[in-house]
Amino acid sequence: MHPGRNLSLCFIIILCMGTLSCASLFRNYGQITPNDAVTQAFEGYQVNPQYRYYVSGPHINPNAIMGLDRNYQLDPWTSWREVAMTPELLKELIRGMKAEVMKKYSGLYGFEITDNSGRPIGIWYSIMQARTFVKMNEDGTVRIDTPPLLLYNDFGEDKSMRDHRFPGHYQP
Repeated sequence: MHPGRNLSLCFIIILCMGTLSCASLFRNYGQITPNDAVTQAFEGYQVNPQYRYYVSGPHINPNAIMGLDRNYQLDPWTSWREVAMTPELLKELIRGMKAEVMKKYSGLYGFEITDNSGRPIGIWYSIMQARTFVKMNEDGTVRIDTPPLLLYNDFGEDKSMRDHRFPGHYQP
């Protein structure tokens, strides 16, 4: 017997088993990926009747807007607020988001939401840093947590500009 071969074979087997166990941990997770067509649809104030729309954060300038295909149910434990979306309301929400984001020198983006099989199940609109995860629950619902509620307060702040005599005080 060659001890080196046995050790290599054991290592390969352990590596394969670890890969398989990690893959099984994430088998129920989908993705939120940037998509230019989704950005254009949001910024053109297009409302898709196939989606239920949800917002997160402040009413005037939400942290994120999400449309979820009506064939899917959102996990009731999430903090999203469902809204009866119209092009006029979408325009108002996006203008509020843009006004907030312009203070921080960032842009807003559209994203496609896909399930664990890669099928499109929805759309998302926010700053790049606001994305979260998509989990297909055993009960058939979709778990998509909201972005942090203080997203615009924390995003883009130059921490080196803080006045250290007054913690939390921002000096322009």
